[in-house]
Amino acid sequence: MKTLFAIAFFGLALQGAAMAETNRIDQIRPDAPELAAHGDAAIGVRTLTVTNPGQIDILKVEADKPLPRYDRPLTLEIWYPAADGTGNSGTYSGVQLRDGVTTVELTGRAVRDAAPAAPAEPYPLVIISHGYPGNRFLMSHLGENLATKGYVVVSIDHTDSTYDNRAAFGSTLVNRSLDQTFVLNEIDRQSKEAGNFLNGLVDASDTGLIGYSMGGYGAVITSGGGVTQASTEYPWGAPAGTLEVHLAGSETHEALIDPRIKAVVAFAPWGMNTGFWDAAGLAGVRKPILFVAGSDDDVSGYENGTKAIFDGSVNTDRYLLTFEYANHNAAAPMPAPAESWQPSDAVDFIPFDHYADAVWDSVRMNNIAQHFVTAFLGQALKGDDEMAAYFDLVEHSRDAVHALNEDGTPKPEHNYWKGFAPRTAKGLSLMYKAKGE
Repeated sequence: MKTLFAIAFFGLALQGAAMAETNRIDQIRPDAPELAAHGDAAIGVRTLTVTNPGQIDILKVEADKPLPRYDRPLTLEIWYPAADGTGNSGTYSGVQLRDGVTTVELTGRAVRDAAPAAPAEPYPLVIISHGYPGNRFLMSHLGENLATKGYVVVSIDHTDSTYDNRAAFGSTLVNRSLDQTFVLNEIDRQSKEAGNFLNGLVDASDTGLIGYSMGGYGAVITSGGGVTQASTEYPWGAPAGTLEVHLAGSETHEALIDPRIKAVVAFAPWGMNTGFWDAAGLAGVRKPILFVAGSDDDVSGYENGTKAIFDGSVNTDRYLLTFEYANHNAAAPMPAPAESWQPSDAVDFIPFDHYADAVWDSVRMNNIAQHFVTAFLGQALKGDDEMAAYFDLVEHSRDAVHALNEDGTPKPEHNYWKGFAPRTAKGLSLMYKAKGE
């Protein structure tokens, strides 16, 4: 028996090593919570380049001179439910790592340029916005996962903010939210074009927005969180007052808030710990938000960062999912590709650090995020009221009691986190505050 166990264990170890070597983004651990599993839909993926005309060229702004304009290019990765008969395996070639030089291949479930499904009703839209720097593949695991569950998911390469196109931070500060709303408009426009593969496939009037780090910063602004006057004047920030487009109470910021966006997920949103919001600015947030953070985040901050945004967003319903002891990479980045484990001459750290956490396994965090994002968007975008039960939890998972009778019915003291198998809801907390709190 011991020999058989050893052989089985060795086989699993080899399988795990093989999955890592092929850089799989679709891994589901055996201990993953219930809603982390992929949905029933086969999925396709396409790459699209779009252009936002007449934008301020932040990189060329000069004091006391007219603001220069340019046509701002954005590259999008679009995952979508595919036609019956589509396979369930595909690769992504030429994906750049954090060093901005190394390219790798990822393996997932999406089939490149697959024929789209023909649904009776179009699917909701989800927009994904990466950090600084990042790229459209950084949360590709989540993009694929949601697409299998009946969403069209669009992930943005933000110009001036990708690994090989990292430019002045001011461009990210100004453009991040503008990119998010432009992509919403562009997908909406294309979905109404005869002959476009998005026609009849996606309903942009029913949209969710997911952002990580600087993508989360943009998502808070897009949700109604106008920035402070002080933040528009930082010498290291956006030049020549260009950030005032997002100033709390301004007409330009108010015009940015779009009724088509019904829900927001913000992973480790940056900005609160550096003074980009105050109570008045956060009072403008009006979209339901699921915040996700690590309690030891030393980039965006936790008590003075994500949790402070959560506490201050008093005019909306919101949740805060916390990974205890996790840092800035909590749950958002894909598992570190095998090539990132090696040093690179292009950066002064091992690229692995950009993806991984010192305490938590990335796949486990990804699976937990997939579970809660599925429940959150299922409620907000699909009207699935059964998803509410996955948020009706005791705040700290350590206080949850798993107690079932022999027939599987719960005992009176049973309050274990719904969807989690015994012993698997560890190191987590989920806070909730209703509008007005």
